[in-house]
Amino acid sequence: MNHSRTVELEGHIIDSGTMQRAFGAVMDLGGSFEVAQFDVGVHEDEVSYCRMTVFADDPGTLQAILHELHQNGAVLENPSDVDLVPAPADNVVPHGFYSTTNHPTEVLYEGTWIDVERIEMDCALVVDPTGGSDGGPRAYTKVLNAVEAGDLVATDESGIRVKPPERPRSGGGAFGFMQGGVSSERPSESTIREVAAAIREVKADGGNVMVVAGPAVIHSGAGDALADLVAAGYVDALSAGNGFATHDLERAVYGTSLGMDVETLEHSRKGHKHHIWTISEIIRAGGIEAAVADGMISEGVMYQCVENDVPYVLAGSIRDDGPLPDTITDAVEAQDAIREQAHEADVVLMLATLLHSVAVGNCLPSTTKTVCVDINPATVTQLLDRGSAQAVGMVTDIGTFVPTLAEFVLDDGEA
Repeated sequence: MNHSRTVELEGHIIDSGTMQRAFGAVMDLGGSFEVAQFDVGVHEDEVSYCRMTVFADDPGTLQAILHELHQNGAVLENPSDVDLVPAPADNVVPHGFYSTTNHPTEVLYEGTWIDVERIEMDCALVVDPTGGSDGGPRAYTKVLNAVEAGDLVATDESGIRVKPPERPRSGGGAFGFMQGGVSSERPSESTIREVAAAIREVKADGGNVMVVAGPAVIHSGAGDALADLVAAGYVDALSAGNGFATHDLERAVYGTSLGMDVETLEHSRKGHKHHIWTISEIIRAGGIEAAVADGMISEGVMYQCVENDVPYVLAGSIRDDGPLPDTITDAVEAQDAIREQAHEADVVLMLATLLHSVAVGNCLPSTTKTVCVDINPATVTQLLDRGSAQAVGMVTDIGTFVPTLAEFVLDDGEA
């Protein structure tokens, strides 16, 4: 094996499983390694350090191994500055551009490590030499459709280091290290209590709670509980679709969701028309805020969002009825609106919606506490498989989860 590079790893790399993953990646890809130094942190406040040389038979294999090690936080020994290449045109990135992870990231620019802002997976990494608040360099992510000609885009992985989440030495409650895994056998009530405690803690610290909700929240009868959380100040942003808002507004007008009485579970006469009639009346009023102002809408989640100045993004889809005038029908515009919400969030609750959960999950850094709840385990699994490994996955009935969560959150009073 004639090709080699030396890498370094530092942190809680033993109890977080980083070393195991690193060794496994080298061997799985057909390489070998030689550990030159391994210092083990034996106390809670001490970190471990490893320097090892990786060997491979050809440059391509070595590059593949280094890529996997980089994803796990490894840095080349004596790293050089980040390699920057100007974008050749708007929306066009240089060949071999660096595609970001959702982990905290730094770049080495002119000999100094700089934190990358707006962490998000699958983006380009741009450095502006004078864009910082102090006139110094600034590094940040950009989605591909926002890249402008001349942007200095990072290529390869030289001069870039990521910091995957590490297992907290003191335990992490519901949001402990890399929860992963999906099971309906978990002690749901105790987990919900921990989620409620995390929400109260975040709000007490002035943080931001974002809710991503699907129509099943209303259809299952959990809408009142979610509205209570909004009214009490525990929701700072709502991301949903045309369907969720329509269900909620239909219930406020007719007491039904898709024609079904949420309380009695009976189907009203002509109830199948309620949702389209509701959409028509909201359009006639001029939108959701106007309908609230007119007194047409006097309860529900959307009502509480308007009354409490909680911003909401309703992202449209090709199957939408209507849609409501508040629904953003341009997909890129909707993505940008969701992205702005997601970047402000400290805790995200994803409630019974596959598409919106994945869309928001794609925008979140791995440091954002995330809980995804759905009766279908495939929803939670797909979110985790796409890279949101920080999410707590709960397979349970949303109609039980939200009222229970609201009860535990509101027990300690309003935010």
